[in-house]
Amino acid sequence: MAGRARIIASRVAQALPVVVGVVIVTFLLTRALPGDPAAYFAGPAANETSIAQIRAALGLDKSLPEQFAIYVWHLLQGDLGQSISTGQPVLEELVRRLPASLELTLTALLLSCSIALPLGVLAATRPGSWVDHLCRVLVTAGVSLPTFFTGLALVYVFYYLLGLAPSPIGRLDFVYLDPPRITGFFLIDAALAGDWETWAAAARQIVLPAVTLAMFTLAPISRITRASMLQALSSDFIRTARAAGLTRATVVYRYAFRNAMLPVLTTLGMVFSFTLGANVLVEKVFAWPGIGSFAVDALVVSDYAAVQGFVLAMALLFVVLNLAIDIAYTLVDPRIGFES
Repeated sequence: MAGRARIIASRVAQALPVVVGVVIVTFLLTRALPGDPAAYFAGPAANETSIAQIRAALGLDKSLPEQFAIYVWHLLQGDLGQSISTGQPVLEELVRRLPASLELTLTALLLSCSIALPLGVLAATRPGSWVDHLCRVLVTAGVSLPTFFTGLALVYVFYYLLGLAPSPIGRLDFVYLDPPRITGFFLIDAALAGDWETWAAAARQIVLPAVTLAMFTLAPISRITRASMLQALSSDFIRTARAAGLTRATVVYRYAFRNAMLPVLTTLGMVFSFTLGANVLVEKVFAWPGIGSFAVDALVVSDYAAVQGFVLAMALLFVVLNLAIDIAYTLVDPRIGFES
């Protein structure tokens, strides 16, 4: 255990320069955004004097090195600043909105994996068949269709034309109250509270946005599963297993699929981090109150603190996710150790 803790600490230490670089680059890029946050905060009727006073109150009248030193000092104290667009501390906004984005992203990935993994395995074991061609069609469609178009099309068909889906107004319809906040995940919190009516309402609301994201993530997962399985099935140990008289299911799922899971795990980590940061269009289409829509609203008004907090949160999530993938490698394949 001590060895594992030492290796994990080493991996975290290796990620620190990445986080520092993200902090510096984000700070510089936010200062290059068009618009004046002080002018937005002061309002359209403000004069130059009031704008200058607000700029001084926000610390924007200081030089860039001074602003950066103040930002880093507050950051070390756990203070991400205050959002001028909402008037609330950025950390509170991120903590309140992050579960919504995580719930949507994880639901979409579970749905995507339940389709993409079996489809990729079937396509690899039956090359040239209709399953293989279907996998290629899904890959092409998933890459070609923008998420906002898919979301709008689903809303138009299932909500406007068929009336099967609820109105795309967020995580719950206005007739329902939010479940007691325990994890921030409405499906989990409603289940823990035993409120199955609210759980069903939350499940109905998440279906269309989750399907939209799942269609987008089907392509890379199914493609890498197919390619990894084809490579594993052509390996010498698979031919040896077949020559030993093992059943087809044992060869495919116990040996080939387990070895093919390593690149699939890497792809899942990349897809998760990318989807969590890039699902802003889906959140906008379905009025989903996640961190993606919060970041876009902050960009529009040049809300420096909110944008910096969002990017820093994404960087930290990416570091944690990479560490989790490294640990998962050893569970999937014992030949890979922490020392490697």
